[in-house]
This record gives sequence, C-alpha cells and structure tokens, in this order.
Amino acid sequence: MAESQSEQHRTHQAGWLRAAVMGANDGIVSTASLLVGVATAGAGEADLLIAGFAGLAAGAMSMAAGEYVSVSSQSDIEHADLARERREQEDNPEFEHAELSTIYQKRGLDAALADEVARQLMSHDALDAHAREELGIHSLLRARPLQAAVTSGLTFSVGAGLPLAVAWFTPLASAVPVIAGSSLAFLAGLGAFAARTGGASIGVGTLRVTFWGAMAMAATAGIGSLVGAVV
Repeated sequence: MAESQSEQHRTHQAGWLRAAVMGANDGIVSTASLLVGVATAGAGEADLLIAGFAGLAAGAMSMAAGEYVSVSSQSDIEHADLARERREQEDNPEFEHAELSTIYQKRGLDAALADEVARQLMSHDALDAHAREELGIHSLLRARPLQAAVTSGLTFSVGAGLPLAVAWFTPLASAVPVIAGSSLAFLAGLGAFAARTGGASIGVGTLRVTFWGAMAMAATAGIGSLVGAVV
C-alpha cells in the first residue's frame, strides 16, 4: 500500500507571493524602461545612472507606501466586519447559530448535522467560525499591511537593481539593446519562478510577464527617441 503524502496547497502563499512578484516585476520593468528611455533620448552615462538610482529609490518607496495604504484599507474593513460580528454574537447568539447552521445546510448537510456542527464550532471559537464561513475571512489570508509594504519595497529594489547593474557595466553605445535584452531575460525568470511557486503554467506565466515588459520598454524607447529628437 502506497504511503500517504501530505497535501501541499499554495493558497497560504498568496499574500507574500503577490507582493513579492509585483514588487520585483515593477522594479525590473520600470527601471529598465526608464533607463532605455533616457538612453534613447541621448543622455550621457552619468545622467543614465543617476536616473536609474533615482528611479530605484522613488519606486521602492512608492511601492512600499502604496502597498501599505492599500492593504491597510483591506485590513480596516476586515477589523470592522469582525467587530460587528462580535457584537452580533453577543447580542443574539441564537440567531448567529441559526445563521451558521443555514450556511452548512446550503452546502449539503442535513439540518440536524448542520445544527450540531454549528454548535460545536461556535463553542470552540464562534468568531473564527463566522469570520471564515460567513465573511470569508481566513486567518491564512488576512491582510498584513506591514508585511506587504516591506516585501514590495525590498523586492522592487532587488528587481530594479538588476537592469541598473547591467547599465553600470555596459558601455553607453550598446546600453539600450543590452539593458532591454537582459531585462526581458530577468522578467522571464521571474515569471517562471512565480508560476512554479504558485502552481500555474510556467509557459503562460513567463510569456505574460515578458510580453508586458517588452511593451513598456518599447513605449519608453519611442518616447525617449521623440524627446531626444525634439530637445
């Protein structure tokens, strides 16, 4: 008889994985696009690196602040819903029991079993049971603003540092194709990593990330060329 293997689900990774991939992706795309645009505009090597470092610093802070504000709003909603649910359970526990029982009956349990399941879960942790079943708030998926902010800021910095390092060691004459090509390779690797970690199709994940990265760099290259010609 084959030995049983523990199931490996990836839902608990959703929070940090989303923030990490978003941060790294934005770091690579925005910094590479900035460098390509500035280079095609005819900037010198020093100006190119200054723009890259400025983009890294501004982008990391923007990502961290944006994630913190966004996820904090989600956290505020969760806390408000939980506070309301706690008051309702204190004021009318019988109704809350019936409400939980009805949820289980709609999922296929008979009335007697649904009542017993609701009773036992509420005697163990009533708020957690209603948060999960009624509100859809699971402890593994709760909003964590500080974690999201730190993860996004750090991964943006790492992602932005990749094309910036390439620009540092690449002669200005060949900066545009080298930065663009290496950044697409970085994006492909990131897309494959994110897809594999999340259990999705590696090919689709890789193509999706590199396609939009290429579009962003092409757009900024066009704008840079136009600005350089005018200025």
